[in-house]
Amino acid sequence: MTTETLNQHIEITPGISGGKPRIAGRRIAVENIVIWHERLGKSADEIANDYDITLADVYAALAYYFDHQNEIDQSLEESRAFVDSLRQKFSSKLPQETQ
Repeated sequence: MTTETLNQHIEITPGISGGKPRIAGRRIAVENIVIWHERLGKSADEIANDYDITLADVYAALAYYFDHQNEIDQSLEESRAFVDSLRQKFSSKLPQETQ
């Protein structure tokens, strides 16, 4: 995949999606594609159909991820750590189930 082709599918715009790489013209971050595919086991076809994007978009996002894996994995870890810190600071207002 040439850089030109990848640039047709992935864009980074300050102020949109936190400046993270995303599907061109959409607010679907490369990170989302990675989570859906690599961690939740969704196929490229499922992702494309579920989010009304092309297979080329999905594969471009995955190619981008593998070219920038360390920085994207770090961003995902920072997001997870942030959520964990919020969970520790604020208790849920939802009733807890008892077993």
